[in-house]
Amino acid sequence: MSAPVGPAPPQRPRLSRERVLSAAVKIADAGGLGSLTIRSLADALGAKPMSVYYHVANKDEILDGIVDIVFSEMEVPSIGGDWRTEMTRRAHSTRRVLRSHTWAIPLLESRTTPGPATLRHHEAVLGTLRAAGFSRPLTAHAYALLDAFVYGFAIQESSLPFDGPDTVGEVAGPIMAGMAAGEYPHMVEMATSYYMRPEYDFGDEFEFGLTLVLDALAALVQPETAAP
Repeated sequence: MSAPVGPAPPQRPRLSRERVLSAAVKIADAGGLGSLTIRSLADALGAKPMSVYYHVANKDEILDGIVDIVFSEMEVPSIGGDWRTEMTRRAHSTRRVLRSHTWAIPLLESRTTPGPATLRHHEAVLGTLRAAGFSRPLTAHAYALLDAFVYGFAIQESSLPFDGPDTVGEVAGPIMAGMAAGEYPHMVEMATSYYMRPEYDFGDEFEFGLTLVLDALAALVQPETAAP
């Protein structure tokens, strides 16, 4: 008498390049780039390393692919729209995406074989600035300045030892307690009268800084002429 046949075990979805890269993003999100290896990727996919290599040739191709995924999550400016509105929307979207993928910040401009989402993003930013009357030199300056601010803020935000305004006091309190009385008066003044107030949120500094950058660019651009 034959043994009863149970239900067949569920089959894993077939491997694909998209599935491999999606798993790579999840690994990097959870443990940083250092945790992303072909072995960890194969384990996450329930596959053998050689199966992974069938879809991505090497680690560089994985990095190119996951950077392109990050760019695909950012909102793309609309060429021909109000440049300031579009750059503001793009900056806030980029910040939100990089808060989810902090590992990507140093990689965004490092890849020499950019993917389609990366190229579309850059083309849209450049096109928006050029359509607004930015000259070629000013377009280059503006793009570099905007990215320096947005990426720099993302790095600073991801490195802070506190998480949101409710935890500032937990970090600042012990630091201040270790200071000799009267030795750092300006630091104490700012901490007690500004940073440690319940309504203070470091994230608000992003809007302040972005406004300054956009104001400075607005003073330089001459939208009434099609600049060379």
